[in-house]
Amino acid sequence: MSEKIIKTEYSDVMQKSYIDYSMSVITARALPDIRDGLKPVQRRVLYAMDQLGLNFDKPHRKSARIVGDAMGKYHPHGDSSIYETLVVLSQDFKKGMALVDGHGNFGSIEGDGAAAMRYTEAKLKKFTKDVFLTDLDKNVIDFIPNFDGTESEPEVLPVRVPNILVNGADGIAVGMATNIPTHNLNEVIDAIIYYFDNTIIKNGTVSLSDILNILQGPDFPTGGIVINKSDLYDIYNSGTGKIRLRGKIQFEKGKGREKDRLVITEIPYTMIGNNITKFMSDVALLIDSKQANEITDISNESSKDGIRIVLELKKNADTDYLTNLLYKKTKLEDTFGVNMLATVNGRPETLSLIDIFKHFTDFQIDINKRKYSTLLEKELINKEIKEGLIKAVDCIDLIIEILRGSKKLDDAKQCLIYGKVDNINFKSEESKENAKTLLFTEKQADAILSMRLYRLIGLELEQLHKEYNKCLKDIASYEKILSSTKEIIKVIKKDLEHIKKEYGYERKTVITDAKEAIVPVREIPTVRMNFLMDRLGYVRMIDGTVYDKNADTVISENKFVYSCLNTDTLLIFTDKGNLHKVSVSDIPFTKLKEKGVPIDNISKLVTAEENVVYITTDRELENDGNGLLLFITSNGLGKKVEKSEFSVTKKLTASTKLNPGDRIISIIDIGKNNMSDTDTRTVTLKGSNKKRINFYLSDIPVNKKGAAGVICVKLNDSVSVTEAEVKEPDARLKIIKRGGYMS
Repeated sequence: MSEKIIKTEYSDVMQKSYIDYSMSVITARALPDIRDGLKPVQRRVLYAMDQLGLNFDKPHRKSARIVGDAMGKYHPHGDSSIYETLVVLSQDFKKGMALVDGHGNFGSIEGDGAAAMRYTEAKLKKFTKDVFLTDLDKNVIDFIPNFDGTESEPEVLPVRVPNILVNGADGIAVGMATNIPTHNLNEVIDAIIYYFDNTIIKNGTVSLSDILNILQGPDFPTGGIVINKSDLYDIYNSGTGKIRLRGKIQFEKGKGREKDRLVITEIPYTMIGNNITKFMSDVALLIDSKQANEITDISNESSKDGIRIVLELKKNADTDYLTNLLYKKTKLEDTFGVNMLATVNGRPETLSLIDIFKHFTDFQIDINKRKYSTLLEKELINKEIKEGLIKAVDCIDLIIEILRGSKKLDDAKQCLIYGKVDNINFKSEESKENAKTLLFTEKQADAILSMRLYRLIGLELEQLHKEYNKCLKDIASYEKILSSTKEIIKVIKKDLEHIKKEYGYERKTVITDAKEAIVPVREIPTVRMNFLMDRLGYVRMIDGTVYDKNADTVISENKFVYSCLNTDTLLIFTDKGNLHKVSVSDIPFTKLKEKGVPIDNISKLVTAEENVVYITTDRELENDGNGLLLFITSNGLGKKVEKSEFSVTKKLTASTKLNPGDRIISIIDIGKNNMSDTDTRTVTLKGSNKKRINFYLSDIPVNKKGAAGVICVKLNDSVSVTEAEVKEPDARLKIIKRGGYMS
């Protein structure tokens, strides 16, 4: 059999494959469905637990069994992701409403990991069973085949509250991410009921402002304070934005010999995990750098009862200053980036709060229509059977005669349904004629043939009539519900009010508008420090005495080592011709062996494409304002600039003018400006072709910082200047005039 070779463009194949992969990650792994607010792995874990019968009133079961069932039947993507999902679903400090009841070590708010799945146990919470998994047997949602077609799984769970708001969501897909904060269950239910009343019951409209009067904003399980209330409208209107969070700080007066304390009782949601340890480390560095020397000790007294981080204070400490310092310099004030992205009809969409309410409303109407249609169908069948049984009781003697006269069960059934009496022996012709008129339905006939004799007891007959009357009432009720959307909404509202009454809780997070934390300038002890920048661009400060003891090691491991004071402001010159002002206090103070942070984390104006070529301080400029800096560029231009020109207030300014494609390769401090030609020092430039050129320093004029400079060396297109050096007078050097060729 000959092979058929299909020729195609490789880039087209790669593009299609990548798009297919991306959409698979987006829709089947990373993003929640707008209807139930769950990612596929979360949905599958909860459904697997439900199928295992792990209800709230049953014993816990090993987590390994749950993970095994979920992986083997529904989610074949590895046990670690499934167990991690199970753990997060049980952590009430991450979820507005925890959905799993964990038994054992399921981690802590301080970042401790959960024990291995073979040690822990879990079951569903009552809330989960009542709100997420109820009515699965009533055809309210569609079931789809699992990954290998051997099982079926729900496409979505029939969740009865807007879970995407109550529990929030987070996930990283390909080229997009979702990050939705948690909200208070009571407020979410009140807001959705208000939405129902005004959009469906009254056929009106609802504005976002109306909703935000009820749903105040995020309600994080860790509490804390949202301090930009005025920004929430734009965030919920666009579906994106930044929420600013603060922890809560309380002042406790010491009793007797006890010291006064600042106690952190609630933390920002973003501080969950290792960031608590990082916060304590940052406070310790503030103490070491003398910025918070009124704090004498820090300890973490948190327990299962809540967060309690204690800062002991010196007598008469300025608590307002320290509070603002903690907000300004640590993660005790942080931002939560909101991106309300979810899959809608299989496609990712960024949603506003009103959009979420609309989709939830449509989903609830759909599942309730399906639920009550199923119940109505069931009750109509039940009514038919009950009517048949009641009719059968009234002519029970004739039915018994039919049964006794039949040779086969099918003969009796044909007689009851169609009045066929040919194969049945009757005691009288009258009975035979009466049998022809029974005409039961097939369902009624089956019920009669399977009826037990005890149903003929008087009390049972009365019970049968009661059941029939109840059936009629249920049918009338279901038909009324299905008669209009407004009736369905009334039922949904009733369910929501019941959920609120049973599971509601008080708001934890305070919503307000607060002023930015301002740390006033204080007279702090001057301390000698050293700025370090390694070859990868990571920067930090170390104590000056530590540097003195380890100078050789520090110099060998870093590209820049600069001595300064803790009160200085660094002036950082880059090869792109930019001058950045960075306060020493903004640079992390570390121990000798610790790592710093990327410089672009300190100054957001420094880009990854810039290289630092020179560093000085504002104090040095003030003390040496008439000194000169020599600028040399890769295209062979040079100039002298007085230091006083760089005494600027902006955090970013141009240190020189650069021609397109040019960059600074060296800035050299050449001392005082004597404005004479007697300076016999020489400048040596080294080219990329390994050749050098020497000329007198006095040949380069003094220019303004906005000038491009003069030509120091003429270069071929393929050659550039790579190094520059200023040397003391040396008779052995061959000196040429400025502007000589390097070819």
